[in-house]
Amino acid sequence: MTYKVLFHPDAAKEIARLDNRVKLLVLKQIKKLSLTPGLGSELGNRQGLNLSRYRKLYADKKKIRIVYKIVDVKFLIQIIAVGKREGMEVYQKTATRLQNS
Repeated sequence: MTYKVLFHPDAAKEIARLDNRVKLLVLKQIKKLSLTPGLGSELGNRQGLNLSRYRKLYADKKKIRIVYKIVDVKFLIQIIAVGKREGMEVYQKTATRLQNS
């Protein structure tokens, strides 16, 4: 069964800003997610950011993280953020987006 992939509007913008080589690597990983949603690993609690229902998947030799949530009831994968781990940037963006939605 293939899961539908839904992008948070800001995550879609993050992908659009990536250079073409990295963008292709990220999209390849997202394609894999649509076929095997449990591919990534669980996040849990990261430096006070409760991301326990979310997962991460790496791209570009672990330089880029894709943070997502599996919505089994709807066979949906929701991409929340895409970015680098440096300074917990991608996880902070995720937490902010979750608070604002």
